[in-house]
Amino acid sequence: MPTSTARVWIALGLVYVVWGSTYLGIRVVVETMPPFLSAGVRFIAAGALLAALVAWRHGPAALKVTRAQLGSAVLVGLLLVLGGNGLVVLAETSVPSGLAALLVAAVPMWLVLLRAGSGDRPSPRTLAGVLLGLVGLAVLTSPGSGGEIRIGGVLLVLGGSVLWSLGSFSAAKLTLPADPFTGSAYQMLAGGAGQILVGLLRGEQHGLDIGSYSTASWLALAYLVLIGSLVGFTAYVWLLRAAPLSLVATYAYVNPVVAVALGWLILDEALTWPILLGGAIVVAAVCVIVSTERRSG
Repeated sequence: MPTSTARVWIALGLVYVVWGSTYLGIRVVVETMPPFLSAGVRFIAAGALLAALVAWRHGPAALKVTRAQLGSAVLVGLLLVLGGNGLVVLAETSVPSGLAALLVAAVPMWLVLLRAGSGDRPSPRTLAGVLLGLVGLAVLTSPGSGGEIRIGGVLLVLGGSVLWSLGSFSAAKLTLPADPFTGSAYQMLAGGAGQILVGLLRGEQHGLDIGSYSTASWLALAYLVLIGSLVGFTAYVWLLRAAPLSLVATYAYVNPVVAVALGWLILDEALTWPILLGGAIVVAAVCVIVSTERRSG
């Protein structure tokens, strides 16, 4: 059996690669499938599977929660899954997967600003990291990032990253189910249901032709359900209990590098100078923020 240290690095490697690859998977899904409806199916399926696993391992009683815990899980799920993930999925209909990942990498910056707004005083080094990250975002969104990129898509990703940050920030303040897996199952179910509703309101069901969906999109959707949501999340939750948070947080600046590399290798996404330079600045800024928070924590 692998040593404890080996298990930590195996799990961390899974989070690095799996979560970094989800941007590629999303891009392939939305090539032929409606964005919100496909994302809703992904998270409802993943949430139902996770709930079934919890009930199988610990009994149906493990899924029991109070009304307050359920309300908190639904709110966090709507912010993370419907808002954070949903806007990114919609954006990837016009934004390359690598660029989306680099823009989402700014989440630690928004978290610092949210904490500052709630009365926490970030250190000068942390604020310097945020300013550096804003410079990186400015470079990423400058003309020359790619002729086919629409500014609307970039704004959707940024909006999604802000909502993801708000959901993560709120999760630390709300009363969630004691079992993180139970809480996540309800979050995915609530967020997935919200995505289905938004998809219907957008009219994505009109002219729906399942036969027109490509095999690649079906395989990518299955990958996002089984590997992206279940394996990646399970590894992440286990790491939160088995490894230092400072080590786990390194996924924030490894995931975008993995996503950019996969987008370039598999989808032939262009690596323009704004993407390379701006991406490097954003990743460096996240490194500064994460390392500074580790020392202060």
